[in-house]
Amino acid sequence: MKPLAVFDIDGTLVDSRVLIHEATVAAARRVGLADPSYDVVRQTVGLSLHEAMRAIQPGLTDPELAEFVAGFQAFFRARYEAGHEEPLYAGVEDTLRRLKRDGWRLALATGQNRRGVARNMARAGWADLFVSTHCAEDGPGKPDPAMLIAAMAACGACTATTIMIGDTGHDHRMAVAAGAVAQGVGWGFHTAQEQIAAGAVHVALDLPELEAALDRFAAGQRAA
Repeated sequence: MKPLAVFDIDGTLVDSRVLIHEATVAAARRVGLADPSYDVVRQTVGLSLHEAMRAIQPGLTDPELAEFVAGFQAFFRARYEAGHEEPLYAGVEDTLRRLKRDGWRLALATGQNRRGVARNMARAGWADLFVSTHCAEDGPGKPDPAMLIAAMAACGACTATTIMIGDTGHDHRMAVAAGAVAQGVGWGFHTAQEQIAAGAVHVALDLPELEAALDRFAAGQRAA
């Protein structure tokens, strides 16, 4: 059976660190809140937007939370309407295409909404790379295993042949809950120590190290 690599987006494939913090600060100012620090914001990335914003400002009423969320979405919408596209980490495109050539099945599991997924899938060639995409709007968000279980079902994979690649503890807790292998990357939102504590079996510090880890995983599947 071909191995399945399920990728997170923000902080794993796409460098959205600055923009997500800027959007959260803009949203906070819109509702009269103090600017949240990057360290507070980064801990919530990967959760669904409502869960993330509630974690950043847990004392908000439901109407205040709705306004906070709306401010975040408005910031991103204005940036995208102005033609902004968040950059891929250098080398990501080559890594994804190499995995596809080597026979991997690829999927996405992200805390973004469907609009965000669609924007990413509109990148040149991405529609041909990924078998399926799964996001927080499809059901329970990370760290609930629902997204990853859905990805395995859509790709005809099982837990033994599935590896989840992400940059946050939310990704890894989801992988552990689903029974898949949790593979970390060290260039996103959570530290290597935070990822290991959440269940990552390894944290790659660059893309060549990630590819080597995935090669080992694939070799193990072939030997089984």
